[in-house]
Amino acid sequence: MATGELTKRVDESELAYGEALTSSGRVSAAKMYEPAAPTGPFDTRQLARLDEALTFASRETGLDFSLYLGELGEDSRASAEKLHSTTADPANAVLIAVSPGERKIEIVTGKTAYTRLPDRGAKLAVASMVASFKEGDLVRGLVNGLVNALRMLSDQAGPAPR
Repeated sequence: MATGELTKRVDESELAYGEALTSSGRVSAAKMYEPAAPTGPFDTRQLARLDEALTFASRETGLDFSLYLGELGEDSRASAEKLHSTTADPANAVLIAVSPGERKIEIVTGKTAYTRLPDRGAKLAVASMVASFKEGDLVRGLVNGLVNALRMLSDQAGPAPR
């Protein structure tokens, strides 16, 4: 047998839907793959919106904004501070921690971030989020509230120092 010869000939009538016989005799198959749906309360569009807002706020201010959504426990502030300490550059980071089930929001700023984003700015952002949550749809309120809060925080912090 010569190199490149096929040992078995394929009859085109035996091909399944999406399969084709190439000129070399190889069977090429096209298959449908369903993308993995995001798990959790947010759909892909909402996750993209949150990611875009986080990216914009971080890029605009030079601060490292991050978001945590989940249970914070009895001492929500200590839990949020512990999460904040795990960021790449805690001094330059801002963490927004939201626990819908516990009805708690914590914003933690690092030492450098705090000089540009004092408590007053964080409190205004929290008030904006709470107003969005009261509209009834928790997921939509979270997305809208967080996006608005990120805009407010980045406006408050101002552009990244040059």
